[in-house]
Amino acid sequence: MAEDVVAPMLGKVLRLAAEPGARVKEDETLVVMEAMKMEIQVVAPRDGTLTAFRVAPGDAVDAGDVIAVLD
Repeated sequence: MAEDVVAPMLGKVLRLAAEPGARVKEDETLVVMEAMKMEIQVVAPRDGTLTAFRVAPGDAVDAGDVIAVLD
């Protein structure tokens, strides 16, 4: 079952830490973003396969925006 991974807060995407199609483990970093001059790691909520990213480095995101899809 697909699950959306969302941005926890307003910020900017710095880098993508995994490749689409990769098997990821719970709490593995998927995206690193900058918010309030701090780096925030967005992690996988569970084990699964990273289906796709919905953002790219440099993108601005709002809290709740879908940034990745985990299957």
